[in-house]
Amino acid sequence: MTYDTLAALAVFAFVTSITPGPNNIMLMTSGANFGFRRTVPHMLGVGLGFVLMVALVGAGLMRAFETWPLAATVLKVASVLYLLWLAWKMAHAAAPGAGGGAGRPITFLQAAAFQWVNPKAWAMALTAVAAYAPTRTWEAVAAVALVFGAINLPAVSSWTVLGTQIARFLTAPGRLRAFNWTMAALLVASLYPVLRP
Repeated sequence: MTYDTLAALAVFAFVTSITPGPNNIMLMTSGANFGFRRTVPHMLGVGLGFVLMVALVGAGLMRAFETWPLAATVLKVASVLYLLWLAWKMAHAAAPGAGGGAGRPITFLQAAAFQWVNPKAWAMALTAVAAYAPTRTWEAVAAVALVFGAINLPAVSSWTVLGTQIARFLTAPGRLRAFNWTMAALLVASLYPVLRP
């Protein structure tokens, strides 16, 4: 991979990782509700889960979607249903310490598994491999995965930091509830690119 290609890939990785999407909305909400330290497993799950996704897409999953277009439709339906369920859980989250199971952050494994039903993650992985590893050699795919590994985690972590800063204004239960409902609505709105014809 040439220096110019690597630089373009780094810019692509940064822009796609830092812009709003399901992962970033969920991380900001987690930062606001649980703080930075308790959200670290969620951040690591996003970062490392996405690196694994890029590697597997480059290793052959991309070919499966090209061979069986129905698989992409099934994935889209599963993604939409799962994101709607997550939005409902987010809207109804209780404040930490409020009792019940609603006050727990997403775990590392849950965040890593979420990448497989995250429409934005799929779009990022498929585009990155197609544009920056068109030969799909292991060296090219590894380069794309490593660049995303270096850039994605710091980028998504900034959304957690933003959430922790917003938390200072969410000390009243009503404000926290309004914030959670707003974030749930934004998560549903992030489905627009998936659902449009």
